[in-house]
Amino acid sequence: MTARARKPCGNMTEAETRLWRALRRGQLNGFHFRRQHPIGAFTLDSYCPKLRVAVELDGGQHAAQRKRADARRTRFLSEKKIAVVRYWNNHVFENLQGVLANLVANMERRARELTPSPPLPLSGGGSDTAPVREERSAP
Repeated sequence: MTARARKPCGNMTEAETRLWRALRRGQLNGFHFRRQHPIGAFTLDSYCPKLRVAVELDGGQHAAQRKRADARRTRFLSEKKIAVVRYWNNHVFENLQGVLANLVANMERRARELTPSPPLPLSGGGSDTAPVREERSAP
């Protein structure tokens, strides 16, 4: 599986290469990505393991005939608790900064989803014990 995942690395599309240059080495707000990451029978274009987010690029070959396969792939990844964010190749070429801004927003939303909410304070000012009163002895 790993050998199969590594094989396409040298054959990345131009869109994948451009996006990867922006994602590698934590350049995107410190989010760490892996490229060509294997999950089950699939190889993800880019993957953030900490937040479990897959970034997929779709070109012209992802038209109508690929919609069913992409839906099946997305369902499989969803069952593995992996969120999928998809962009068209032409958006990477025409508006890379917009794609990156959208990806940051998606990553930050995902981070909030995965971060548990802090517990609400207890009634009575948030203290779980009654205040201690000092007893003063009369002189």
